[in-house]
Amino acid sequence: MALALSACSETPTATPEKPAVATSAEDVGGMDALVAAAKDEGRLNAVALPRDWANYGGLIDGFEKKYGINVTVANPQRHSQDEIDAIKKNRGRPNAPDVIDVGDTFARAAARENLLAPYKVAAYDSIPSNQKDSQARWYNNYGGYISIGCDAKRVKTCPRTFADLLKHRYKGMVALYGNPTRSSTGFAGVYAAALANGGSFDNIQPGLDFFAKLKKRGNFNPVESTAVAVKSGQTPISIDLDHTNLGYADEFRSKGIDWRVSIPFDGSFAQYYAQAINKDAPHPAAARLWEEYLFSDKGQNLRLYGYARPVLMDAMKKDGTLNEAAAAKLPTVEGTPEFPTDAQLEKAREEVARGWAKAVSG
Repeated sequence: MALALSACSETPTATPEKPAVATSAEDVGGMDALVAAAKDEGRLNAVALPRDWANYGGLIDGFEKKYGINVTVANPQRHSQDEIDAIKKNRGRPNAPDVIDVGDTFARAAARENLLAPYKVAAYDSIPSNQKDSQARWYNNYGGYISIGCDAKRVKTCPRTFADLLKHRYKGMVALYGNPTRSSTGFAGVYAAALANGGSFDNIQPGLDFFAKLKKRGNFNPVESTAVAVKSGQTPISIDLDHTNLGYADEFRSKGIDWRVSIPFDGSFAQYYAQAINKDAPHPAAARLWEEYLFSDKGQNLRLYGYARPVLMDAMKKDGTLNEAAAAKLPTVEGTPEFPTDAQLEKAREEVARGWAKAVSG
């Protein structure tokens, strides 16, 4: 009788959730169960992840080797808005993106449109509160600072500030990585230009005015400063994130290109990139396992090899898991990065959507 009563009083074990509705690895039955489910799916769909961007090459290779899951990346050179468009366009199809990597401005928009699945990675609590969604629909993974890259063999004196970019010697040279209405990096470039010209998180208009002036003086180069454009010399000066420009410096050194990088002190702006899971991901277990990998110590340290700043950098410094040698290679930036609020970002995004074409037209 005692044994029977004891058995009846035990708390029943929760039935594991299907990966598609799991909001944590525990919901699936733990990490081992999540790994097994992801391996059964055998595939992860991503979009707009260039291998030379924030060491995605190393991360994809590491994930495939560790779990035996094939990662397919569609349109690697596209931008944040293209990723969101791909979710909408391919809803219900096997080739729909499982995960997206977008600027946090675009992540907020996707969350408002109910496109994202809530899921707390194991490291969720360690992510700074201003770099994640309170409902865990997105969370920043890595970031960098807007910088100015310059081909020193084509440009006699490389610019170091936004003010320098307006000098007549840079006629037709100054390019931006991506249209800021669709690209988070391009948007960050406009925000940085605003801060360098009397603007603020509440006022991005001076950034649009700066590019209008750049265009009027003949300095703005409308060619998108991709790796191909940099390598060919089409964009001898590029406003881009520091991890991208520093990656170009390493990548093209053997090709005889002397690519120099400066973080403009007059317009210091940090842009971080958010991870999110498609609510209708065709491979929901692999999507969740991918996020766990990106936020693991291994994944975060791999970011450093691409000069990207992992979002868990401070937490990893404290617990001794940060690769200090790799971290020491990051350029020094004074102060702690500050970020616009949701309201400020939305206002800025609307202003750029309305004003960008006018600023650089003609």
